[in-house]
Amino acid sequence: MSNPQSDTTVAASAASLTIGGLFCHQARYPPRRVALQDANGEYTYGEVNERVNRLANWLAARGLSRGERVAVLSENRIEYLEAMLAAAKLGAIVAAQNWRLAAGELEHCIRLTEPRIMLVSERHAPVLADVNHDVTTVLRFGQDYESALAGASIAEPPNAAQGEDGLLILYTSGTTGLPKGALISHRAEIARGQTFYIDHEIEREDAFVAWAPLFHMVSTDLSLAALCRGSKVIVQDGYDPDALAAVVGRERIGWLVLMPGMIESFIEAMGRGGIQPSGVKSCGCMADLVPLHQIAEVTRLLDAPYVNSFGSTETGSGPATAGLIAPGTVAKNLSKVQSSYCEVRLVDADDQEVPDGEPGELAIRGPSLFSGYWQAPEVNARDFRGGWFHMGDMFVRNPDGTLDFVDRRKYLIKSGGENIYPAEIERVLLADARIADAVVVRTPDARWGEVPVAFVVPAVDNLTEDDVLACCRGQIAGYKMPKGVRFVTDADLPRSTTGKIKRHELEAQLKKPEAV
Repeated sequence: MSNPQSDTTVAASAASLTIGGLFCHQARYPPRRVALQDANGEYTYGEVNERVNRLANWLAARGLSRGERVAVLSENRIEYLEAMLAAAKLGAIVAAQNWRLAAGELEHCIRLTEPRIMLVSERHAPVLADVNHDVTTVLRFGQDYESALAGASIAEPPNAAQGEDGLLILYTSGTTGLPKGALISHRAEIARGQTFYIDHEIEREDAFVAWAPLFHMVSTDLSLAALCRGSKVIVQDGYDPDALAAVVGRERIGWLVLMPGMIESFIEAMGRGGIQPSGVKSCGCMADLVPLHQIAEVTRLLDAPYVNSFGSTETGSGPATAGLIAPGTVAKNLSKVQSSYCEVRLVDADDQEVPDGEPGELAIRGPSLFSGYWQAPEVNARDFRGGWFHMGDMFVRNPDGTLDFVDRRKYLIKSGGENIYPAEIERVLLADARIADAVVVRTPDARWGEVPVAFVVPAVDNLTEDDVLACCRGQIAGYKMPKGVRFVTDADLPRSTTGKIKRHELEAQLKKPEAV
């Protein structure tokens, strides 16, 4: 009689899907479909698969095996995705390095993951030269890389990976401290693509433009999803509004990634080139950080809804990215719609579910979740407690099941015994067409402990502090009113690589003697 437990283990292995296996299938049938496109040309699935095999065999010949890391330090380029696919076939892990980091931060990220091999572009090789690391095998993209591929076998390597094996390490950071490495498995990457495609009705014929850095989830998740499905990925070297507008004019696109802070320049580029979109299913992300009139303008221009997203490196597009803002609409609220194929709870400090209408920390479980932070057992034990991943973000559930983002759990303004969440004030400010952007931070106050201060980017020349305060009166409680307004330019707002404002840097500005 067979052992039921042993039978289950065997069955689980057979049920495993991997990125490498799915891509290999697309490369066989039919091999002439375009997989990757950049400024230099187009490359079919068959052509890319041959190069991926050569790279995988080159890496394996230098000892890279299942579970080991290969670090990549590079701008967006086709070779970056080749490295991800080669690692996927070997069961190895790509540690995607953030080239925007200072040398000390980059050294921390490399040493944290202990890569056996480093792939680096010519552009960022000087940065690596300033970093103290122990990686002995370093291969530069360009002629060295092409020579390495030319001398490697074209044979299909054995697919050594399993679904729960790590595929990527993407680095995340909060407002302080060194980056953490989020380990993302084949299972998670496949689930992320499936969920987004289902929620937003993206088809195989819809291309994806990977302009956002490949060391972040937005481009890695959707690029890998497209390559597992037989779609085209257009690789661009960062954000170039004119180049992106040109792609929109000639390609059918599923999701056009537009980040906070770039929408105005993209609209200008479309007008400058007199470009009409060829077809966009949806656009944008992080609606909470974008002025509502900008959302209305860009969606009207593209005739495509705006993705009212809420996700993270750790979760993918979930937990709440299924909702859309209709073209040309100035949204009355930004309530989120829960993504497919995940479960969500809102809990209090004791991990007890809160009733509708009460703020609670969002906890999620589902197949798109990452596998934990690299070498951080204490953090993982805390954040995955009770079988759920606790995001640290506060939401309120409405009677219709939608979710309203309140703010980060740890970023509270505690004023006179009351809790103030900056997003409550920012929503009101961003709804005013005279305000191009706004962010609220806390500052110490002798009477109340802390009070909110608003940094405002005016959209008109004559905006005054009284105007800003007047647009808040009656919209928020009196104790939430900003106790000061500082006018700044968009360039003065410090942003992360995903477009989020770095509140702690603005707080530091308020502590300077000249600050009011």
